[in-house]
Amino acid sequence: MASRTYLQLIRENRDFRRLWIAAVISMLGEWFNTIALFFLILEYTGSEFLLGLLFTVRMAGFAILQPFIGLMADRFNRKMLMVVSNLLQAGLALCFLLVNDSSDIAWMIGLSGLMMVLHGVYMTAERASLPNVVSEEDLATANALDAASWSTALCLGAMLGGIVVSFYGTNAAFIVDSLTFLVGTLFLVNLKLPQSIDESMKGPLFSTGIRNIKFGWNRIRSQPALFRIVFAKASWNVAGGGLAGVYLVLMGANVDGFGAAFGFGLFFFARGVGTGLGPILARAFLTDEEAWPSLVGYLIVASGMIYFLVGISVPYALWTTVILVIFAHSASGANWVLSTVMMQQWVEDEVRGRVFSVDMLILSVAFSTSTSVAGYLMENTDLGIRNGILLFSSVMVLSGVVFSMWKPDAPKSMPQSV
Repeated sequence: MASRTYLQLIRENRDFRRLWIAAVISMLGEWFNTIALFFLILEYTGSEFLLGLLFTVRMAGFAILQPFIGLMADRFNRKMLMVVSNLLQAGLALCFLLVNDSSDIAWMIGLSGLMMVLHGVYMTAERASLPNVVSEEDLATANALDAASWSTALCLGAMLGGIVVSFYGTNAAFIVDSLTFLVGTLFLVNLKLPQSIDESMKGPLFSTGIRNIKFGWNRIRSQPALFRIVFAKASWNVAGGGLAGVYLVLMGANVDGFGAAFGFGLFFFARGVGTGLGPILARAFLTDEEAWPSLVGYLIVASGMIYFLVGISVPYALWTTVILVIFAHSASGANWVLSTVMMQQWVEDEVRGRVFSVDMLILSVAFSTSTSVAGYLMENTDLGIRNGILLFSSVMVLSGVVFSMWKPDAPKSMPQSV
């Protein structure tokens, strides 16, 4: 059976349509929130280090509880987890309205980290659920659309967030963020989401938790190719965190002739276009699934090389830089969707949440470490934006080369379709 087109999948699969719309709406508001937080940090403190710290705390919040989040996604109703996560984030988003000066920045960053814990619950449950609402033939299409939609939300949310903050202030952005979580939840209410829960997941939560987390890790270790792919996203984020999380923000803040909020939106718009374009191109042209394990490494190298050109172009050619950022994130977006589809194809439903939680944990640690180092270097050295981009892009190329050279033997149990 041939896979359906994007439009056919949305039109013909009711449950996927609801899951997809809910995710898009929630993510749209998330980027309104993020741009506003960038603006408040620079307005009240002017600290590059705190920008890096914001990303570090957010990704740490996303990462620290991932093993237990993955356990929850395999043990509890995934639809319920997504609904509760959205409702809690809708309330927490309004707390940012209380930020008034530099003394509030510390708890603002902490609250943002707490929201990312909840976002991690949503994402892990949503990605683990995707194979339960689409056929295997449609899985690549669904993931490409999911990734492209995340990117579209980033594009529109970042750009509109920059405009809203510039004209109406940060409070308007936080209110919009809260409303998007509520609207997104409405699409989940009537969602039918089948799920298989293994008998071993039953029993007291804490007494069975460690055993089941260990089982998920052993499942990854039992398949060398899967163990490698779990590190695909992290291999990009080990340098990509600093590039996309710190240097991209600072480039936006230093765009001549525009306000900082609009500059943030411009470069995050470019990032979103790239990460949306990459999965679509991957689905259209990278159709040889046997080549995917090698391609994810080459895509990291390509992204790093393009970011090196970004470093050369800064600050001389704004629109050339914007285009290069799009290309760099097209490669990273393709890496993301190919590695995600492979994990969904290789891993059975009963343990998929725990496997995805390990994937999210590793990439989050890589991202948060990278942003912390980049923020520290900007605040405490004379490295500068341009040299920082050149340094981190070189690290990305090296990371991609190392990942490409890591070629474990495929176990006999590996699915024949991969």
